[in-house]
Amino acid sequence: MSDSTNPEEFYAKLKKQLQDTAMWPAEYLYKFIVPTKGEKVTQVEDIFDNMGAVINTKQSKKGTYTSVSINVRMKDPDHVIEKYKEVADKVEGVISL
Repeated sequence: MSDSTNPEEFYAKLKKQLQDTAMWPAEYLYKFIVPTKGEKVTQVEDIFDNMGAVINTKQSKKGTYTSVSINVRMKDPDHVIEKYKEVADKVEGVISL
């Protein structure tokens, strides 16, 4: 999500795209970039704990950032967006892709 985008506009647009492109429940792939140091990666992983999510992480070349890809079955577009908001609220410095 770019800094120039109003978060509510972003989520409204995302919800429409999700409604138009998938039959729910469906698999959804989240992608986040988080600072590697501290507990940021663990914080993101914990948000998706006990959901049957497949989580892959990969550090940047210099190790400053870690990309976190999470593939998980979600009930509907509202739940997809709730998780984006939860990550944004709980994980400082996260970038949602």
